[in-house]
Amino acid sequence: MNDLLLIVVAAGEKVALRSCDVQSVIELEMLAPVPCAPSHVAGLSALRSRVLTVIDCQSALALGQAINREAGAPAVVVDHEGHAYALLLDGIESVTKARSDPGPVRTRMGGNWAAMSHGMVETDEGPLLLVDVAALIAGPQEVRAA
Repeated sequence: MNDLLLIVVAAGEKVALRSCDVQSVIELEMLAPVPCAPSHVAGLSALRSRVLTVIDCQSALALGQAINREAGAPAVVVDHEGHAYALLLDGIESVTKARSDPGPVRTRMGGNWAAMSHGMVETDEGPLLLVDVAALIAGPQEVRAA
């Protein structure tokens, strides 16, 4: 595997996203709440006349709600099954190459990390968890039911 990876910080952990899953890196301009939405849906935002469903990664991982759910929060825009989403993150780090295919997660991590990942990949930055974007969007209840 020689895919490019975007290194981000989610729920306080440095992890990786496949760059092919990421359309853009943004700072949220506004966040409108959605009544009766699952807890991992932080709200709705807009980007160039597109509505984005904002996913709180920390909540999707069953680790509580993100502290920064407001304008200026870092996020990545992804497209999943024809819908646009923004993944709310703690920070954006850098881009690196994957030096291995995803392998098993050999460490204990709290929350739903193992269920929300493709596994561990080796990078120039060391081993990183490769996050499954579709699993984050689905949220914690759907992952446990699968």
